[in-house]
Amino acid sequence: MDTDLYDVRDDGSVVLRVHVQPGAGRTQVQGRHGDALKVSVAAPPQAGRANEAVGKLLAEVFGVKESAVSITGGETNRAKRFQVKGLDEETVRERLELALSAVGKKPGDRF
Repeated sequence: MDTDLYDVRDDGSVVLRVHVQPGAGRTQVQGRHGDALKVSVAAPPQAGRANEAVGKLLAEVFGVKESAVSITGGETNRAKRFQVKGLDEETVRERLELALSAVGKKPGDRF
């Protein structure tokens, strides 16, 4: 379904395109932004704090350790790329679909 949101590398890791809204009221998945997953983070875009918050959110969304998520591009832009290791493509697709289907549901949920 949402395979346009990510690419699979030769090593099996997934590189996800993410559009980030830093300094938001809440840290959460917002939905889609073109071919990227749109997320908002409460952290400001200073000293890498927003990037770190996005990494934590993605680790939660995909059910992996924070060390399995790393930024691979766009460190100072809203359009970023994050690599997720340790999951197969089917699991990535399922967890993305779950996160996107939860957008706008139950206040207090993070994704």
